[in-house]
Amino acid sequence: MATSTKSSPQPARHAFANTLKSFKTASGKTGQFYSLPALAQQYPSVKRLPVSIRIVLESVLRNCDGRKVTAEHVRQLAHWGPTAERKDEIPFVVSRVVLQDFTGVPLLADLAAMRSVAAKLGKNPKKIEPLVPVDLVVDHSIMVDYYGKKNSLDLNMKLEFQRNRERYEFMKWGMQAFSTFGVVPPGFGIVHQVNLEYLARGVHKTKAGVHYPDTLVGTDSHTTMINGIGVVGWGVGGIEAEAAMLGQPVYFLTPDVVGFELTGQLREGVTATDLVLTVTEILRQHKVVGKFVEFFGEGTRTLALPDRATIGNMAPEYGATMGFFPVDEKTIDYFQGTGRTKAEIEAFEAYFKAQGLFGVPLAGEVDYTKVVTLDLGTVTPSLAGPKRPQDRIELGKVSSQFIDLFSKPNAENGFNRPAELLHTRHHIHRGQDLVQEAAPQDKPAPAGAPRSVAEMEGNKPALATAHADAAATMPTKGADPTVGNGDVLIAAITSCTNTSNPSVLLAAGLLAKKAVEAGLKVQPHIKTSLAPGSRIVTDYLTETGLLPYLEKLGFALAGYGCTTCIGNAGDLTPELNEAITGNDLICAAVLSGNRNFEARIHPNLKANFLASPPLVVAYAIAGTVLKDLMTEPVGKGKGGRDIYLGDIWPSSEEVHQLMKFAMNGKAFRENYAKVSTDPGKLWEKIKGVSGNAYTWPASTYIAEPPFFASFALEQGAATASEVHGARIMALFGDSITTDHISPAGSIKATSPAGQWLQLNGVQKADFNSYGARRGNHDVMMRGTFANVRIKNLMIPPTADGSREEGGVTLFQNEGPLQGEKMFIFDAAMQYMAQKTPTVIFAGEEYGTGSSRDWAAKGTQLLGIKAVVARSFERIHRSNLVGMGVLPLQFKGTDSWESLGLTGDETINVLPDPALTPQSDATLVIRRTDGSSQEVVVTLRIDTPIEVDYYQAGGILPFVLRQLLEA
Repeated sequence: MATSTKSSPQPARHAFANTLKSFKTASGKTGQFYSLPALAQQYPSVKRLPVSIRIVLESVLRNCDGRKVTAEHVRQLAHWGPTAERKDEIPFVVSRVVLQDFTGVPLLADLAAMRSVAAKLGKNPKKIEPLVPVDLVVDHSIMVDYYGKKNSLDLNMKLEFQRNRERYEFMKWGMQAFSTFGVVPPGFGIVHQVNLEYLARGVHKTKAGVHYPDTLVGTDSHTTMINGIGVVGWGVGGIEAEAAMLGQPVYFLTPDVVGFELTGQLREGVTATDLVLTVTEILRQHKVVGKFVEFFGEGTRTLALPDRATIGNMAPEYGATMGFFPVDEKTIDYFQGTGRTKAEIEAFEAYFKAQGLFGVPLAGEVDYTKVVTLDLGTVTPSLAGPKRPQDRIELGKVSSQFIDLFSKPNAENGFNRPAELLHTRHHIHRGQDLVQEAAPQDKPAPAGAPRSVAEMEGNKPALATAHADAAATMPTKGADPTVGNGDVLIAAITSCTNTSNPSVLLAAGLLAKKAVEAGLKVQPHIKTSLAPGSRIVTDYLTETGLLPYLEKLGFALAGYGCTTCIGNAGDLTPELNEAITGNDLICAAVLSGNRNFEARIHPNLKANFLASPPLVVAYAIAGTVLKDLMTEPVGKGKGGRDIYLGDIWPSSEEVHQLMKFAMNGKAFRENYAKVSTDPGKLWEKIKGVSGNAYTWPASTYIAEPPFFASFALEQGAATASEVHGARIMALFGDSITTDHISPAGSIKATSPAGQWLQLNGVQKADFNSYGARRGNHDVMMRGTFANVRIKNLMIPPTADGSREEGGVTLFQNEGPLQGEKMFIFDAAMQYMAQKTPTVIFAGEEYGTGSSRDWAAKGTQLLGIKAVVARSFERIHRSNLVGMGVLPLQFKGTDSWESLGLTGDETINVLPDPALTPQSDATLVIRRTDGSSQEVVVTLRIDTPIEVDYYQAGGILPFVLRQLLEA
């Protein structure tokens, strides 16, 4: 774990020194803290503030230094009103920052670039140093190339280290260069589960003995999983995280807080996954984007900690900044079960009780902006999909919903296919050159590929080509298998949402046991995988004797990390890909994840359903989403007997009896001690360069970012906010995600990024993913808007009304290329060469999904000056400002459709010269017929500090200038 050099404000200079009090632990030890009950003597309304607001208030109170945090900030937040106008800006100083490697590597590249700038300017590079602890968990780089075998993990990790050697060497440099930067190596788990089980300490203590609660921001939108243990924290882009690391408070507008009251209890057979999909659906309908959600009530008190963490995890899916659960006895139980020390737990409990923050409030005890209520007894088994996590479907309606969407138009979330083709099936013809005899679950590794870590060291070159066929062959014996619409081709127990939750993982193991004993099997061409969030999962699945049954059905351990949910599912067989694309099939993935956006799971699978781990196993057995698992058999068992889901579904009591195996404090301590004592031979062999400033290599993975190319210590004129003569790069619809803008998954050979990699000597087999190459801006700017499913509505529809997919546009400037269709990257280079600015228009929820700073960085590098949308998701809006791109929001019912835009117009953007937060701006639209129209929109620079960031050219030069001038 990274350590902090931070000290507390000196009480003598503190504006609220009288609030510095003492508390006692159960063992009689004393500690100091800035007391909210003491502050409430001056501001009585503090007692009725939501718990989450009070924890933020503690940070504002403790860090009140009269400069960045003032007494007025304390007063404003202490007077938080449930329905007051939101105009006050909160400077929130967090305790620490957590990173995952896809976002952590570009952040580290930015820090390294800042040190390079410091060295060039004759300044001490050590001025660039994180001021709070920063932990990077390497969890996004594992890919499911091998699966279904007991050595799949071993083989997948060898490939991971070969592909990512340059990135890992860079991390090793960071570990020695920055004193407050720590790395949890590959193979330990998913960042959010590692955060829950290990990194979160409950309370921290300064050298002066002042205790304060754990708070953080993370460079993954699902950082909110930590809300389940009462930690205030959420996801931000890497550019915001850098500012937090380097001494800037996290600035945000005082939020609304929606109270979510849970009553009753879950029924038999209903899982925590079903609950979170229901909560996601409800809160999306209540439009909680940018708001805190805080859970309270008797039903909340009954929820086990992992269930709370599951709900907190999906805050990005329901749009909230947080899904917060207060600390109570269940939190203490979890800390004990995960191996925290007695002293830590005592200090944690005593601190929260002294602050009056211990316990889940009941109805009427806290003032909320609004209250939403859910009776847990009404929750039913559910999935979500096929394209968005908020689109919940009751289990009994999945088949009918798929059938309904099959022929609906794209605009209605459908697949636009002729209904008569729904049930057609196609033979998968196997090539004669295949030499592997076994089905994927039982096949050996390809010829030349090592079978163990020991062989890895002597056989590195073989892996460069072996992985293309690693899990991509069909059995050569027996009749040709067939594939059709609705077939499940990927079934993955994966993702941070559920793999922190023993109840659903044990349920999956129990279902697998009953299924195997009943004689059920999974078809060999279905790609099955188990990728838990922590090594502890396989410990308790082994101890309970359930892992062999999961393996029997193909759910062998494939990796510890974020796999299928982030787009690291690996490829399907060439035969399956050919059958899908050649017959235009709508095939499915079923995964226990939180994201199912288009092309995220696999570019050829257009229907993706989120489900609990036991339902993932059930659908793998069923093999299709066209089967109604509530009324039809899951499959044929021994003797051809029909086996129904009810025959193999475990009871709550069966799950409960095994829960004791999942919470073993000693096992947790021993596991996480290995982060520093035994990180693994593959990690130990990685060697990084030394020194305070980084020596930039020639690499297609790591490159010095261009964001400081024209940096000067003295800030010049403020960035011009007016945009004149801009061309429209794209017209987008609703729900354009950061995956659409900056994909994380596979790189097509014919895409601009794929072409660039090949020109630089990289073979297609070694492309890796966009996520893994985020340390190289040449790849990432070419990957911006490169999602294979994105639809630029500037492109006219085809005769059947469908829209072309892929990151293309129509070039509009006069000349020989006018009207030509080309990749957005190529058009951007043409416009920039002609010094023509560009803008984007979009619909609702622009930028939903991951906290992906490259979605904003890539937008800026393509020369796009403004994005005009019906609404923005919180993180992406902030990231656009942080990169110097203007976010503008339509008013009322206005939209680019209502304005009749076609893409050939020119646009002037005229904001208020002072860039007053949320002020009016004017769009001047000039059409090809010579007419013009003015439209008033809202400038979505929301706070005064964002004005400073924008005028400085972005948050990165703003922070760098402050550090070097200090």
